[in-house]
This record gives sequence, C-alpha cells and structure tokens, in this order.
Amino acid sequence: MHVMDLFRLNGKVAIVTGGGSGIGRAITEGLVEAGANVVIASRKFETLKKVSEELSNQETRVLPVKCDLEKMEEINNLVKTTLEEFNDIHILVNNSGMTWGMSSLEYSEEKWDQIMRINLKAAFFLSQKVANYWVKNNKKGKILNISSTAGMGGIPEEFMPVPAYSASKAGLITLTKDLAVKWAKYGINVNAILPGFFRTRMTEFTFKKGLEKFVYSGIPLRREGNPDEIKAAALLLVSQASDYITGAILPVDGGMLAMVMNISFT
Repeated sequence: MHVMDLFRLNGKVAIVTGGGSGIGRAITEGLVEAGANVVIASRKFETLKKVSEELSNQETRVLPVKCDLEKMEEINNLVKTTLEEFNDIHILVNNSGMTWGMSSLEYSEEKWDQIMRINLKAAFFLSQKVANYWVKNNKKGKILNISSTAGMGGIPEEFMPVPAYSASKAGLITLTKDLAVKWAKYGINVNAILPGFFRTRMTEFTFKKGLEKFVYSGIPLRREGNPDEIKAAALLLVSQASDYITGAILPVDGGMLAMVMNISFT
C-alpha cells in the first residue's frame, strides 16, 4: 500500500465532541480533508451549524448534533443519531472539555464535579457506548482522547489556577492506557494527544494577563502551536497509519514535556 493511502479516511465516519471550536474544529477540518464524514457535538448548536456549513462539501458531510455530555441520554442519542445518519462509526475523538479558574485553596465542589463529568466521565461513557457497537458488530475502531500537557504535572497557580482540569486530564491519560489494554482484543485502538500551548478560548486568559512570554520560555520551539500541527497528529492516530499503535500518549507541545526545567516565574 502506498504510504499516503494509509492516511486516507474516505468512507469513514467520525464523531468529534467539541468539534465546533479550537482544537476540536482543527481536528474536524483535518478529518474532512482526509475524506471522512464527521459528526460534531457540543451544547452550542449555532457554532456547530456554522462549522458544518463551512466544512461540508460534495464528497463529505459534517453533521452538527447538540449534545450535553453531562447527560447520559444525550450521549446515547449522539451515537444513535450518528448510526441513523451514516449507518456506521469508525472513529471517536473525545475532545470536549471545560476548565474553571479558582485558587486551589478555595476551589468549589460544584465546579470540580462538573469538570470531572465533562472531561473524564463523558469520555469514558461515550467510548463505552461506541465500543459496544463495535464489539457487537465485530468491527474495529479508533478512539482518540484529547488530554493536555497539564495532566502530566504541577503548574504554578498564577499561570493555571485549574486543579480540577489538570486532574481530569491526568485521569484521561491513564484511562487511555487502560482502555487500550482492555479493548485491544476487540481490535479497538485507543490513543491520546497531549496538546501544549495553542491559542484557544481556554488559553485566552494567558494572553490577557500577559503571561505568554513565560509560557514560551518553557517551550523549546519558543512559540504556540497552530491548527495544522494538531490536525496532522490527530490524523495519524485515527487512520490506518496507526494500526499498530495503541495506548500511545503523544505530546504535541513544541518540546515542553522534554525539558527538565520548565516555566520560570522569577
């Protein structure tokens, strides 16, 4: 097989949660460019609809589905709708996430629980739902979890006062490895990407506070990532090119995690 054919997704069907903005939108765009039909899901239907109109073309379709991932019935409906519209699922990208900034000494139980429900619980139960479809129908599939470099260690509070976010992303890393081991026998690959510093709604805080120079000091490439760089990594891990890759945790971070000494605030 020609190497470029390993990356083609013609005829494939993907679900991307949080596919209407930021990293999720970039991944959606990459999957469409590779030939996949994509179902994008979040609570913000108007944003999804706009992306659908921008990315759909004669060969591929982007279907917006309103979905509150805190509700199991809406997770079930997302899978049901995808199967009704496309009659199959080949790829699941768990990208949806939220964060909330507050001092770790004062962090609220309400926000902690909400972040865990969206960032970790929903990723598991949506994966479970899709995996059950694959197992019952003797099909193989690819799951890609979007975690974060924040899940790999501590971060100074003045930069990221988000303990629940970091904990949820760390949980997603271990969940990725665990499901990769448990579901390998079914032909299901489970991998994760750890984005570093990308300009998204979640990172706007950094720019507003003028902290980007401190962030860049902890990135060997001395810059933020761009959408093309995240969608290329995602394509690798959801395409045939990664058939022998499972349980992998891929940093897309400009070398941030490779540094022994990281961000300095002195």
